[in-house]
Amino acid sequence: MSRAGLLDPESLFTQGQPRFGRFADSVQRIDPALDDQRDAFGHARGLLARHLGYKQFQYFGGMSRDLIFGCALIDLGYLNSVFLYVFDRHSGEKLTHSVRLPGHLGMTLSQSPVEGESRFQSGDLNIVQRYQGTPRSKSLQVRWGDTLSIDADMPETGFEPMSLCTRAGYHGWVYANKTAGLPLTGTLRWGSRLVDLAACGAMGHHDFSCGYMRRETWWNWACLSGLSQPANAPAVTIGLNLSCGVNETTHSENCLWLDGRLVPVTGTAFHFEQRKPLAPWHIVSLDGQVDLRFTALGRHQEKMRLPLVASHFQQIFGVFDGHLRVNETIYPVTSLTGFVEDQFVRW
Repeated sequence: MSRAGLLDPESLFTQGQPRFGRFADSVQRIDPALDDQRDAFGHARGLLARHLGYKQFQYFGGMSRDLIFGCALIDLGYLNSVFLYVFDRHSGEKLTHSVRLPGHLGMTLSQSPVEGESRFQSGDLNIVQRYQGTPRSKSLQVRWGDTLSIDADMPETGFEPMSLCTRAGYHGWVYANKTAGLPLTGTLRWGSRLVDLAACGAMGHHDFSCGYMRRETWWNWACLSGLSQPANAPAVTIGLNLSCGVNETTHSENCLWLDGRLVPVTGTAFHFEQRKPLAPWHIVSLDGQVDLRFTALGRHQEKMRLPLVASHFQQIFGVFDGHLRVNETIYPVTSLTGFVEDQFVRW
């Protein structure tokens, strides 16, 4: 163990067993070949189960007063998929695109949230997510013909990422590495529009998740980034990452950031109408640190229903209002952009 009871991030595994808990920093490399977990009857995963059971997804999102964008790379073993979208807050116009391909066709994903590259190429769509260790940063590059280009950089120097491994079922596990509340630099070109991400105050979120996840699961999730001005105190940069349904076996991914410093948050309740997910949401934590209202501006939705595989994914983007409380200080949240999700998956 390292500082304040956090795990040393040097390795995810010890003698073939994943180390459960929060890490002091991003784990350098996640190698599923080191996994030697056994099921309830003492059997190790066979080659087919290792190949089809291991899931990965890497998501880069940006939010600002002018636009919101998201880009995901997803590898399920038997198929991979990509989605990306951009939303103009002023005009209400949305650009969206998604691709599904069999196996690993067109996609290679980094096994490290610190160093390496994740790539996807299909037709005139090229996506690269880069991870740099020194100085620490993440970046997104998108080229989609003449329609869209994104060059977004998210420096992480001095930032405390959420780095966590939890159990998933009897012998599964999930490693999650998340960031929010980090300024973006670079540009986004959409048709004739050219947006300077730093000039419009864009901030980023990144999710690097992988592991042997539950065969059937669901989750709700919320994320925001922006500035908050407490009473009689300087303004701070805030970020938020909350979930319910995953990554909460003993340990929880729930947290917020104040100027890059991670503050744990307890269990969270998501109140919304499942039949009307674009209606207002109310999100509260059990410890009183979070009390937020979410108003939707739009969503990206994907459905897949096959005999053995099913998914209903809704990422809704919009604005948050309310407050965060840390110790005795209240941090107002006023019209800050971000995301919520309602997801069901059988994979």
